[in-house]
Amino acid sequence: MVANEGEGSRFNLVIAIALAATLLLVLMLPMAFAAGKDTAYSAYDQSQGAGQITDVRATLGNGEVGDITGLGYTMGNTISTPMLVNDWQNPHRTLLMVIAPEKPIGETEAQAIFEFVTEEGGKVIVASDNKNANVLAGKFGLTYYNDPLFDNDQVYEVVNEDGDIERHPTNVWGLHSFNKDISEMQEGELSTGCSETALATRTIDSCRMPVMYRGPSGIQVGGLESDDPESNEYIERDVNVLAYASPGAFIDILGDGSEGNVENDAPGDIALSVRIDYPGITTMDKLRGTGSSNEYGELSVTGSIVFFADDEVFANQYWTLERAQEAGLDANCAGATCWQRDISGGTWSGNYEYVHTLIWDMMEFDNGDLAQSVATGRGNFHIVFDESRHVTGVASQPFIETISTIVLLTSDNFLKWLIILNLGLLLLVSIMVVPEKANWRHVFDLTRFRERPTKVNSSDYRQRVQKALFAKVRVFYDLTR
Repeated sequence: MVANEGEGSRFNLVIAIALAATLLLVLMLPMAFAAGKDTAYSAYDQSQGAGQITDVRATLGNGEVGDITGLGYTMGNTISTPMLVNDWQNPHRTLLMVIAPEKPIGETEAQAIFEFVTEEGGKVIVASDNKNANVLAGKFGLTYYNDPLFDNDQVYEVVNEDGDIERHPTNVWGLHSFNKDISEMQEGELSTGCSETALATRTIDSCRMPVMYRGPSGIQVGGLESDDPESNEYIERDVNVLAYASPGAFIDILGDGSEGNVENDAPGDIALSVRIDYPGITTMDKLRGTGSSNEYGELSVTGSIVFFADDEVFANQYWTLERAQEAGLDANCAGATCWQRDISGGTWSGNYEYVHTLIWDMMEFDNGDLAQSVATGRGNFHIVFDESRHVTGVASQPFIETISTIVLLTSDNFLKWLIILNLGLLLLVSIMVVPEKANWRHVFDLTRFRERPTKVNSSDYRQRVQKALFAKVRVFYDLTR
C-alpha cells in the first residue's frame, strides 16, 4: 500500500513538472526566437518610431497624432494570413491594408484577395517597393519592379542634421488624382491642386495632390485576358493610373545610378500609383428608403484596390507635416524640380491628407442606396492591417503556422483557445507514464514503445489463454466468480 502511494505521488510529480515545463516552453520559446528581430512598418510596434505605421492606425482609428484627431474607423488586424478576407463580415465595408510585405504574397493568398475585391466588393491598399507583391499585382495585370526608381525631375530636397541640403533622385514626389487616370484628365484639371475646401467638401474629381515617396520602385501596367469584352471570362473594371514618375525616370537595375545606361529600364511610363475599380458587384446590406428598420436587401457596390510603389508613403516619417519636418522636409518645396511648377492652389501637409481622402473615395459613403444609418458612421466601416507579412525566425515558424491553421478552423475566440488547450493536453498525454500491466496484455506506455516485453514461457500459454477467455466471458455476461 505504501509502495503504491509512493508511485502515485511520483507520478503526480512527473505530471506537474511536465505541465509546468510545457507552459514555460509555450510562453518563452516564441519570445526567445523573436528576440533581436526588428519589425518595421507595423501598425502596432512603436519601437522604431518613424519606421512604423502606427500614426496611420491612430489617425484612421480613435487615436490622436499631434493636432490630428482619428477619423473613427473600426480598426483590426490579421497576424496569421489574409486568406480569410472573404469570411469577414460586410467585406464591402472593409479595407485591407497590406503595407511593406517582407514575405512574398503567395498564390492562395493572392487569389483570396482577388476574389475579395472582384466578388465581394472589398477594398484593398497595397504598398511595396519590391517584387514581394508581384503575385497579387499580377492578378490585376500589374508588375512591380524589383529595383529602385531614380527620377531627377520629380525630386524634393531634404535638410540633414548638419543643415546641408540633400537632393537624391530616390526622394521622389508624385502628383496624384483620386479616381481618374492621369492621361484622361483635362489640362485644367492637371494643373489644379486640391484645396482644403475641396477636400472638406469631397469635390476631388478634378484636382491633384502631392505625395512623398522615399526610395520607391515602379509599377508596370499591363492587361488581362478578362479585359476583352468578347472573352467568356470578361470582367468589367476601370484601371486608372493615379500618378506617374517623370518621363525621364528610370529603374536602376544595375545599381550604378546611371541615367544613360541602356540596361537601366526607362520606358517613360513608370507608374507610382494605380487604382482598379470593379463596379456592379451585388451584396447584401441595409438599404435606404425601406422604412425605419432599414431592411436588408441587394446592394450594388464597387470593389477597389490601389497599388503604391513605395511603403514609405504610409510610414510615420512622412505621414504628418510635424514628423516630416523632423526628417528635414518642408511644406513648401523649393527648387526647379518641385510640384509647384505643375499645379496651383495645392499644398502638402503630410501624406495623411491624400490617403484619408482616398480611403473615403474607395469606401461606400457616397452609395445612395446604402442606409443612411450605416453610411454616416465611420465606425460601421472596418480597416484591417495585414501584420502577417513580417519576417519571423525559422524556429518560430511552426508556432505561426499552428496559429494560422487554428484561425482557418474557426474565428471564435473561445473555440480558438479551446483548440490550443486541447493541443496542450494531447502533448501531456503523449508524455504520460501508464503503469506497466501484465506482459501478455497490450502495453500503453508510449515512453516504453520501443521496448520488447519479457518473453512468456510457452508452457503457460494454455493456462493464460484459458484465464483470458473466462475473464472475457464473465465480463461480457456480467457474471461473478
